[in-house]
Order: sequence, then C-alpha cells, then structure tokens
Amino acid sequence: MMQAERVLVMIRHGNSDWNLSSRFTGWTDIPLNEKGVDQAAAAGRRIAAEGLEFDEVHTSVLQRTLQTADSLLAETSRTHIPRYSCWRLNERHYGQLQGLNKQEIFAIWGEQRSRRWWRGYFEPPPPLDMEDPRHPRFDPLYSELEPSLLPCSESLSDCQRRLLPYWNEILAPRIADKVGLLVISHGNTLRSMVMHLEKIDPAAIEKVEIPSGVPLVYRFDEKLEVVGREWME
Repeated sequence: MMQAERVLVMIRHGNSDWNLSSRFTGWTDIPLNEKGVDQAAAAGRRIAAEGLEFDEVHTSVLQRTLQTADSLLAETSRTHIPRYSCWRLNERHYGQLQGLNKQEIFAIWGEQRSRRWWRGYFEPPPPLDMEDPRHPRFDPLYSELEPSLLPCSESLSDCQRRLLPYWNEILAPRIADKVGLLVISHGNTLRSMVMHLEKIDPAAIEKVEIPSGVPLVYRFDEKLEVVGREWME
C-alpha cells in the first residue's frame, strides 16, 4: 500500500483549448476543455486500478489543476482527502509570450530566440510591464502575496527556484513521514521537479517532456533518494 512507502504521484493537468492551439498559457487561468476532463478521469481510473492511494492532494491555484483534481478523484476512493493549493506550483510565467501562439511569437521575436526561451533553462522571455493587465499583481488570486514575489516573466531556472521552497518545506517532509502525496501541476513546474529529483543537467532538461494526464510515480528511500520511477501510461 502507498501508506507503507515513500511515494509521490505527479500529474500534469489535462488539456485546455489554449494547449491545443499552441497558445502559451502560463499564469493565465484557462479552464480544462472536455478532452482535459476526460484525461484526468482516465488518470484516476489508472491510479485506482493500480491500488495507489494518497493522503493529500497538492495543486497550483490555477483552475486547470483544480478541475483535474476534481475529475481524477471522482474515479478513486479518495474524494474527501485534504487538498492544498499554492502559487508555488503554478506554471512557469511566460511574460510577454502569454496569450500568444507559437507562430505569433516567431513573427515577433524569431524562431531561434523564441525556442531558447521556452525550452532552455536560463533565459526568461521578455517580461510584462508592471502596468500590463496580465501582470499577476492585478489578479485577485494573489492579492495576499507580497508583490515582490510575483513574477513578470520566468526562465525554467526561475520557476524551479520558486518551486523548491514548497518541495523542501512541505512536500519532502510529508513524503519522509510516509504521507502519500498526489501533486497536480503544470508541464514546466513538473519538469523543474523532475530535474531536481533526478539531478538532471540543465542542457539535458530541454529534452524532458511531461505529457498531459499521465501519472508519474516516484518511490524514495529513507534519505529521499529516488529508488523507483514509472509512468502509468
């Protein structure tokens, strides 16, 4: 049983219409589409079939992860377990790229430079202006946060730096205590966590993909070193 082990199940939220049109979503609060809800339900059925159980669910504050949790848990026996949401599990903030599709971005900034922004580790996209209505300081979801914490653009390195306090202070201690965790987050946030757990080099992380709706299971020893990893395809 999961409770006797140190296990983490991670899953990227299901598809939204912006995902399917190659539009960069980032912190824009776009809901799942019908396919995304179905992906989450299918993931719940796979988890239930494997007999995996968890004690807590951790999501970002964005509705596509909350909807994924709703749909996934409805297919399991764990619908009433505690759920926690935190902005540190949000998707990477894409700055001025948010809301644009790839062809629009190529037309403005060029393909080579644009690909460095979204696949590389170190270089952030052009930031939003502080007065841009897309800036998170205008979003009620973040009204209680210090404005200095809110990004106007993030590299993958920035996203990882923002994520790691949640891993170190919240998730890792629970896993060490054998609390079964399900983390529902976003492609780049989960890439950041995979990079940290597997000690992946920045150059190699460009090729790491996190598919939507497919649970990724990690098992840990008492030192929280990874001893097992499997995709529940």
